[in-house]
Order: sequence, then structure tokens, then C-alpha cells
Amino acid sequence: MNRLEQTVRRKFRTRNKLKRPVKTDRLRLSVFRSSKHIYAQVIDDTKGVTVAEANSKSLAATGDKSAQAKAVGLALAEKAKAAGVENVVFDRGGYRYHGRIKALADGAREGGLNF
Repeated sequence: MNRLEQTVRRKFRTRNKLKRPVKTDRLRLSVFRSSKHIYAQVIDDTKGVTVAEANSKSLAATGDKSAQAKAVGLALAEKAKAAGVENVVFDRGGYRYHGRIKALADGAREGGLNF
């Protein structure tokens, strides 16, 4: 099994664990990390709709990548609360809960999201 297949399997394994309790009122906060930017969105899986989104590219946040990720988390929490969402499930994808992913989660928590 090559590296790409391992990454894809890890991502789907994490996502499937989140979807097991089917009857929840929580939406999914999904994170994507590239080498330069970080993207996050709150998704309603029952309707297949993105409720709120934020990314470091459109925010033009300054500082190191962790500071940018925290700013993205704060902006996402603000947009989600404006849309009436407070409870989410954190979908880290195939990424470890460390560094920029953790900074984004901390920023979203500071902004008022519960997960």
C-alpha cells in the first residue's frame, strides 16, 4: 500500500467514526491543510450544504501558520454562530491533532463553538 492510499484510508476512517452516531444535532467542522494555507468549513451532512467557511487565503492573516490557523478558527466560529450553529463535531481528516490543526480548534473554541 503506497503513501497516498494510506492517507486516504486514514481520512475516511476518521470521518466514518464521526458519522456512526447518526441521529445527532451536531454539524461537522471539516479541516483541510495545504502547505501554505488552511481551510475550514461547517457542513450539514444531512442536507449536503456548507453552512460556514473560512480560510487563511481570504483572511490574509499575518503571523506564522499557527497564528493564521487560530485566526481562521475565530472567523469560522463567528460565521457559524451568525448562522445559528454552536455545536459541531471536529473532523480533522487524516491530520494529527497537533500544530495548525490544534490551533484552529482552539480558535474555534475561543470563538464560541462547542465540540
